[in-house]
Amino acid sequence: MPLMRSWVDSANDPAAEFPLNNLPYGIFDDGRGARAGVAIGDFVFDLGGAEAVSMVPAHGFRDGSLNGFMAEGPDAWARLRNTLTGLFAEGSQAEAQVAPLLIPRDRVTMRMPFQVTEYTDFYAGRHHATNVGTMFRGAENALPPNWLHMPIGYNGRASSVVVSGTDIRRPTGQLKGPEFEAPILAPSRRFDLELEMGAVVGQPSYGPVSVDRADAMIFGYVLLNDWSARDIQAWEYQPLGPFQAKATATSISPWVVTKAALEPFRCATPPREVPLLPHLADTGPMLYDIDLEVAITPEGGREEVIARTNYREMYYSSAQQLAHHASSGCPMRVGDLLGSGTISGPEKGNRGSLLELSWGGKEPLELEQGGTRTFLEDGDRLTLRGGAEGDGYRIGFGDCTGRVLPTLKG
Repeated sequence: MPLMRSWVDSANDPAAEFPLNNLPYGIFDDGRGARAGVAIGDFVFDLGGAEAVSMVPAHGFRDGSLNGFMAEGPDAWARLRNTLTGLFAEGSQAEAQVAPLLIPRDRVTMRMPFQVTEYTDFYAGRHHATNVGTMFRGAENALPPNWLHMPIGYNGRASSVVVSGTDIRRPTGQLKGPEFEAPILAPSRRFDLELEMGAVVGQPSYGPVSVDRADAMIFGYVLLNDWSARDIQAWEYQPLGPFQAKATATSISPWVVTKAALEPFRCATPPREVPLLPHLADTGPMLYDIDLEVAITPEGGREEVIARTNYREMYYSSAQQLAHHASSGCPMRVGDLLGSGTISGPEKGNRGSLLELSWGGKEPLELEQGGTRTFLEDGDRLTLRGGAEGDGYRIGFGDCTGRVLPTLKG
């Protein structure tokens, strides 16, 4: 699909994140209260204001959350997308009425785009799982015996999900290692990032669902940084898995890119070494070709990219993760967030965490501007970026950023 041209000139720039082909949803505040908007070029289209004058159907856009609109379902999502495409298309007769509802994006503050009902994080990237397993169990036993049969996950904390730009406090927790005779309570010394995608569930389920049904339930996608305290995790995770190590914060990008916008970029999951059970079997291309990168800005330094990879490297799609989650009869709700798991690739420069980039701290990552990193230092700002490259356009997500602050003293 080529670029869809708009009368909003900045949306026609091939490097723009938000062309007419995209139209992602978010919640913004320009000083007059939080309400829903759509990104187009360098602007936010005020959906709350458009709803007030009946320019778009009423979906609760003045409520400060996208949950009500998501609950309306795929037909409503498609109708509004068609309406918005018509309003912004080059030659539209509605330009004079729409233009007053455009607000420059640099004049707004982005809020959480939806109320996170539940949060589940997965461990579904094969390169990441192989790297981590090799570090701790050796190459022959890198993958757990169940890994090729199902997407492994854990239930996280919805309360700790924050929007891009929120500062992140270094967590305190129990640490245990060779240097300690007994556990101690101290700030994490091995605080890390995880480059992920997040799938936003827009429709509920009350029993098992097929992979195709699960795919239809997904409203859209965000970039996601699952901040992780590796030393806390190493001591606590056996036998029940991550707990406090993952409870500090999870950052997401402010714009939810819809599945409709990503449709031209679908791609297949990797070949299966072991056939999946029927409830997880691939039914078509379920991943997306989305370039991803991680950048670090040390305090007082400049930004530099430390990793690049692609969402197509995942072993399990979000639809398969959702189908597996519901297979036990677990109800899924509007606003549920599913973290993909760390997205790494086959080369060192494709690794989506410092744990992998520094190989557990044994091979410090050298920064171009001088200095090294094994894990995050106070003052570091992490920025995740992603985009799908089309014919003369780009589907972007907006930056997902967070700055590490020192531990908050109790």
